Amino acid sequence: MRSLPAETVYLPFESGPYRMAMSLTTIPESAWFEQDSRYLAEMAERRRLLALRHSDVFAALPTSDAARTEALQEITHSLITHRPDWFERAGELLHNRLTDECWNLIGLTCDPLEIIGQLVQEDVCIIQCDEISPVLTAAMLCFPTRWKLAEKIGRPLAQVHGAVPHYAERLARPVDRFMRLVKPHHIAARLNWSVVDDPALFQPTGKWREDHNPAVTAANAGETLFLRVERQTLRRLPRSEAILFGIRVHVYALAIAITCGAAAARLAAAIRALPAETMRYKSLRPVREALLSWLDARSP
Repeated sequence: MRSLPAETVYLPFESGPYRMAMSLTTIPESAWFEQDSRYLAEMAERRRLLALRHSDVFAALPTSDAARTEALQEITHSLITHRPDWFERAGELLHNRLTDECWNLIGLTCDPLEIIGQLVQEDVCIIQCDEISPVLTAAMLCFPTRWKLAEKIGRPLAQVHGAVPHYAERLARPVDRFMRLVKPHHIAARLNWSVVDDPALFQPTGKWREDHNPAVTAANAGETLFLRVERQTLRRLPRSEAILFGIRVHVYALAIAITCGAAAARLAAAIRALPAETMRYKSLRPVREALLSWLDARSP
């Protein structure tokens, strides 16, 4: 069996003025999902959260029933097509060779999204367009970046992102328009980044923090701060016409991610360009000075 590749290190920040945009790229189906050296550890954490924090990581409205079933079918087909060394289907059974688990895809004993959550490293959300706007109708969300699924389920996307500074005036219309017009089989991807002081993948809280964090200093910021990157994908399901929104979370210690002066300079410039309200939303104020001092010391 082919071994899992190393985790990709994404550095999606740029210097220059702050710009809020969707910044979508098109990717092939073979790149829809990532499987890497973090796979087994993340699957174990997902199983733990499903067992102990089920209501925090799973939610679904009845209107998403058909879309959730279709999502499992589409993802299963993609995995056995593009990852045949790791996933194999024989009749009703899907064999995950990486974890040595088998799933009966016909006689399901749990929700389709719960199976998806134990097959891929991405969290998955179902978004369905009603007559007014796209709505979050289901999700398997084990690794949230400081938001609670229970507070967002059943809400239009404009409300889901209501706390995000400038979202309403800059992104709400383009996002809603994309959700309505994207064609089946087209897969779009984007990257989103933040710097956090906690490496945990499951982070339902932590926005808007203001108090200085004395544990983070210019000397130890590389080990006590973490670059958290979301690789997000969007694809329309052909039959239900719902949007399947995938979120793969990468967390790297800053010293591991920032290994050259150019990257340090870009991140420092990106942080300095953030508007004050965005800085506050991302809870960067408590560590900003230590973080910038650490980056500046490594910049050319």
